[in-house]
Amino acid sequence: MEVSPDLWPALAVTFGLFLAVGFFAQLVDGAVGMAYGVISSSVLLAFGVPPAQASATIHVAKCFTNGASGISHLLHRNVDWLLLSRLTPAGVIGGVIGAYLLTGFAIDFIKALVVAYLAGLGLVMFVRAIRGASDRPPHLRHVIPVGLVGGFLDASGGGGWGPIVTSTLLGRGHAPRYVIGSVNTAEFFVAVAISAAFLWTIFTGRFDLDEGMAVAVTASEAIAALTGLILGGVVAAPLAGYVTKVAPARVLLAAAGLLVVALSVWQGVQLWPYLLEEPMVQHFAKVLSPR
Repeated sequence: MEVSPDLWPALAVTFGLFLAVGFFAQLVDGAVGMAYGVISSSVLLAFGVPPAQASATIHVAKCFTNGASGISHLLHRNVDWLLLSRLTPAGVIGGVIGAYLLTGFAIDFIKALVVAYLAGLGLVMFVRAIRGASDRPPHLRHVIPVGLVGGFLDASGGGGWGPIVTSTLLGRGHAPRYVIGSVNTAEFFVAVAISAAFLWTIFTGRFDLDEGMAVAVTASEAIAALTGLILGGVVAAPLAGYVTKVAPARVLLAAAGLLVVALSVWQGVQLWPYLLEEPMVQHFAKVLSPR
């Protein structure tokens, strides 16, 4: 693909921005077991990238970043194999279903749902940072449904596996070391499955990469953003253990939650006029309007 010399400065800025986003997001994700997808998808949506393209981009990047993170956790023996064996199949099934359904909805309507979902996750992350971990006895009951929901929402919004699965397991009293290690390792397999599902929808014609893409987002910019996310995440993955020691996880999680909520509010304000034109929204408005 030939790139005009005039585009290189803009591509360099895009690459640098997403390099920083990928680095920061992976540091937070590695330290507290969540937030890479939520932060990355919030930034991509703010750039005008439609939900399906944003989710596909993030999961391709996750194949590399979670691979590096999973290897690190395996080497440090942070993985609970029983927990991993239950989470992985459930997350893969939920993720594939979520990826398939996401590519069949109207762009503006599903983007509004994703923005609302991300805002909710941001609030959950912030509240989680304030409350801290529960000391209830750990158990493995209902792990499979949690994995199914986490995988589905992760595919639908580009982020959600960590906030849903990690928060639930930590809330039950599991040791943070094994929760974060197991969830991050399982996420590698979930990301690969979701990426394969998106690839399948492209080959079958269900998913059009160009449909709904903002004019400002070119193929070159998309590649620069993806490359930055991958490199930033891969570099940060081995450092996450050190960050856990020197930076309070609650501070990192609270900052990430506030960032996601702020980005979601900004996107919601921009999206609102377009959402009002959706037939489904107009129908509900007529039903709910006083007669």
